[in-house]
Amino acid sequence: MTNSARILAPCLFAIALAAACAPAERDSSSFVGVLEDKVIDEASGLAASHKEADVLWVINDDGPAVLYAINATGKSLGRVELADARNRDWEDLASFRLNDDAYLLVADIGDNERRREKVRLYLLPEPEPATSKSTSARRIDFRYPDGPRDAEAIAVDVENERALILSKREIPAVLYSVSLAGSMDKLQTATRLGAVGSLPQPSRNDIASAARKKDWNWQPTAMDIASDGSSAVVLTYAGVYLYRRTAGEDWIDAMQRRPEVVSRSRNASAESIAFNASGDAVYITLEQRNAPLFRLDLSGTKKANPEVGL
Repeated sequence: MTNSARILAPCLFAIALAAACAPAERDSSSFVGVLEDKVIDEASGLAASHKEADVLWVINDDGPAVLYAINATGKSLGRVELADARNRDWEDLASFRLNDDAYLLVADIGDNERRREKVRLYLLPEPEPATSKSTSARRIDFRYPDGPRDAEAIAVDVENERALILSKREIPAVLYSVSLAGSMDKLQTATRLGAVGSLPQPSRNDIASAARKKDWNWQPTAMDIASDGSSAVVLTYAGVYLYRRTAGEDWIDAMQRRPEVVSRSRNASAESIAFNASGDAVYITLEQRNAPLFRLDLSGTKKANPEVGL
């Protein structure tokens, strides 16, 4: 365990994320381990297995096109290479079950300079953790209807067989959708579902001072949807936000309501979040070598305020 991990270990998730170790709102989290594989030095995506209990998948945001399997305490379980794939800027990872089959979705959607005319998803049956293994994935290329966008947050809406992408740098963030039935031979155009102004928004002073302070706390860095489709979480540099959805409701409508603030904190390395299999907790990790792994309990959260907007 590194020195930084030893410092973080006794702290709750929100305390570890906050430089001053201040308590967070309704936070019930615990340090559960460290990502022991030193190759995982920029964990940009995290997903809980839908095949194996206590197995999580992790990706780096650059380097080899590899999926890393870990257990619920961060211990390495193996690596799986994606054949014929490129890690240009992998920014999130989703796990889901469709028609009784388990899948992973890798989101190569990072675009800091907003220069990519198209971005890519890799869709594959969830593999078994292995010491060394190679597998193939189906490519889904898409572009945004309103020009290139940087994004780091993706989740799968199983009910509608689509990926949901939440942009990072727009104010407010914008939610898009992409069909998972897309062909490798056809470039899709994502559907713009709408702005998500229910997340905490920056003040004019926040925006003006962000570059100087290197603090873009309002920006979304990860998202996930629970396996039963009842709730979604969004991670920003400032905290964790939980959205509830009624049966049959579209996610853009559910995300217009004020979310439950599960944890409030600020950390420039907050990067990855994933529901556990039962949907009553999430795992969170940071973008650094030997990153700490946290488990954040959601069982005590209240239903979201039905008021629309902030």
